[in-house]
Amino acid sequence: MECTELNGKIKISPVRDLDLAQTLDCGQSFRWIQQHDGSFKGVAYGKSVTVRLENEDMYIENADKADFENIWYNYFDFMLDYGKIREEISAIHPVLREAARYAPGIRILRQEPYEALCTFIISQNNNIKRIKGIVQRLCENFGEKLSDGEFAFPTAEKMSKLTPDDLAPLRAGFRSRYLVDAAQKVYSGEVNLEKCRTCDYEQARGELMKITGVGVKVADCTLLFGLHRIEAFPVDVWMKRAMAKLFPGMTAEDFGEYAGIAQQYIFHYSRMHPELFDEK
Repeated sequence: MECTELNGKIKISPVRDLDLAQTLDCGQSFRWIQQHDGSFKGVAYGKSVTVRLENEDMYIENADKADFENIWYNYFDFMLDYGKIREEISAIHPVLREAARYAPGIRILRQEPYEALCTFIISQNNNIKRIKGIVQRLCENFGEKLSDGEFAFPTAEKMSKLTPDDLAPLRAGFRSRYLVDAAQKVYSGEVNLEKCRTCDYEQARGELMKITGVGVKVADCTLLFGLHRIEAFPVDVWMKRAMAKLFPGMTAEDFGEYAGIAQQYIFHYSRMHPELFDEK
């Protein structure tokens, strides 16, 4: 894979096993907006960029080689061979093989851990459109303004000084109290996100569940999407239905070391095929 600077943007090639819509708009990240030309504009790690794919060439506007090496190579998880992983997990079950073939361009983004934690706290009992709105208002009210007028995600330090009442403009409801508690515990060090990258999985989950309002599902989402614990297997309403109907008798452990990648294939496939769950 090569990165070339081109007048305010970079070109990366060859890029394989990546579909921007499948990856950026599947419910793992909430800061990307698809543009009329099919590109996606978003903010990650304090950088506002527009990304697009043309065959196996990927272009990132408002970025340079250093950004690619320090942010985007990791963010899009280019170090993992998703083609090989897809082959391996497709052998586990015929329905998983079909799900992987349906959306072969999904990758697990390596997001900033604190942002992932907050966005999945916001995701509780919520839909993607509302989640995106709340996250955007959080950034506009409390994040650093970037040069193009977009906003970075606010830091734990900034949010730790807020109260639930300060978050009223977000219209986040009961989640505001959880966000403040998360910020305070992360900033104080009571919850150590970096420790959660490498410690025992149950210990990592327990560390996150010290935060008010963080249960197993939010903890698993944070571990998968913010800390790249790809053994994580978050289970929400869609996944409960999918497991019961499509994988009866199976558990997360049955999907092996790449369970989190399998989960994304299953989650996306299930959401796009509601007819599979029609009662007849």
